[in-house]
Amino acid sequence: MSVERITVLGGGTMGNGIVHVSAQAGRKVTLVDMSQDFLDRALATIGKNMDRQVKKEKITEDEKNAALGLITTTTSLEEGVAETQLVVEAVPEKMELKESIFTALDEHAPADAILASNTSSISITEIAAFTGRPEKVIGMHFMNPVPMMKLVEVIRGLATDDATTQTVMTLSEELGKTPVEVNDFPGFVSNRVLMPMINEAVFALMEGVAEIEAIDTVMK
Repeated sequence: MSVERITVLGGGTMGNGIVHVSAQAGRKVTLVDMSQDFLDRALATIGKNMDRQVKKEKITEDEKNAALGLITTTTSLEEGVAETQLVVEAVPEKMELKESIFTALDEHAPADAILASNTSSISITEIAAFTGRPEKVIGMHFMNPVPMMKLVEVIRGLATDDATTQTVMTLSEELGKTPVEVNDFPGFVSNRVLMPMINEAVFALMEGVAEIEAIDTVMK
């Protein structure tokens, strides 16, 4: 399935970044958030980030305007997902919030729509259990800042089917990203590997191996 219409839930740092790259790749994107103020701030951030790209000659002014023209906003989840093919949830990492959102998505999004979460830590299998379409629930863990970072962890829940996974892998590539398929285990890959490294950096400081600046420089 070719994905041409995307809905992003949450206009924070990750959400507005996902909207940015999706619109820049020619997709029609609807951004959903709780208030018009949040939506206006997200659009302003996207505009500023695209202006930087124009100044660096990464895109043209016409390409920026075309991308911005593909973005619509709404405070209504029901309205925002009515005709979508893919929803990407990018709200805070609270299970009760994920439950309420995915329950509502299952009710209001088209039956064939894929429901994705940008979670970096919560089980996709658990999130999928809040819906009646677990085979169409998947993780799309973008990295921050989204417009610059290439990696997307594509996380399969226990019930995620092959068609859903392939659609998301292909779309990620079309967004200019490097998708990596991983299975649903705690921390996935990025955080599972990253957290022990961060802990070791703290131990190195505690044991007097080096000062903060030195440890930081070595790891960079």
